[in-house]
Amino acid sequence: MRYNILTYHIGEGIRNLFKNKKSTMASLCIMMATMLMFGIFFIIGQNVNNVMKTIEEEQGMQVFIIDEADSSEVQQVRDMILSIDGVSSAQIYTRQDALDKMKERMKNHADLLSVYEGDENIFPDSVIVKLSNLERSAEVQEKIRQITIDGKSYIDDILNSDKTVNALISIANGIKIVTGVLLILLIAISVFIISNTIKLTVHARRKEISIMKYVGATNSFIRWPFIVEGMIIGVLAALFTMLIIYFGYTIVVQKIMLALSHIKISVALLTFKELYKLILIVYMTLGIGIGVLGSSISMKKYLEV
Repeated sequence: MRYNILTYHIGEGIRNLFKNKKSTMASLCIMMATMLMFGIFFIIGQNVNNVMKTIEEEQGMQVFIIDEADSSEVQQVRDMILSIDGVSSAQIYTRQDALDKMKERMKNHADLLSVYEGDENIFPDSVIVKLSNLERSAEVQEKIRQITIDGKSYIDDILNSDKTVNALISIANGIKIVTGVLLILLIAISVFIISNTIKLTVHARRKEISIMKYVGATNSFIRWPFIVEGMIIGVLAALFTMLIIYFGYTIVVQKIMLALSHIKISVALLTFKELYKLILIVYMTLGIGIGVLGSSISMKKYLEV
């Protein structure tokens, strides 16, 4: 019996879609358009978050130590930096490491730096610091500058990428706001369109609904075919939008990665394979939720709540 009722609701919901083809297509297209806009900003936001995570893992700041510091004092400074909340790692970068790195960069002209070997080395010791949270960069720098040993400061300078970090944080926050606004608009517009589409179907079947109520059909029995109709529209919009995003995003990512390879930037964008599960969950939740909400609103005039 339950199976018969279920197939009846699904069958009626599908038939309702074809009874108002133009309205159904209008609802589908508008939902796809709003989902597409939301999806674009959602994907941009996910990629910005990924870039920030990459920078957190691979970049940080370089803390230079004064020339008078010996190896034990450099080690103490490093240990004190590592104990600061927000620091994920702190690695000593000796003056010899700095000299070797400079030789590597100069390649064929590395012999010019031979005069700086041993005690003549002009490069300072430093500590490479990586952060667990980029947003705490300024706070960590302030605490590093306050480090002293027996009342003496051994910090000479701090080289960091604050401008890049702050720009990324601003972009990420802006995208979150835009995505949130688009989500609200998506829900409002889609609910309005779907509810009006289903209202046309309900209005066309108002006599049939009256007869069903007269012979004892419950409100939920009458309501479910229209809810199924709204859910189908939402699911179809989600699936079609996913296909559009798949082809569009794949092409765009290939072109961007090709451009980045020419300028040797190591940051990689997320692939669609890494994003599709999250996008599918979000879209299905939105599509089904909006369909149910729009259907429920459209039935209020004809059924007792």
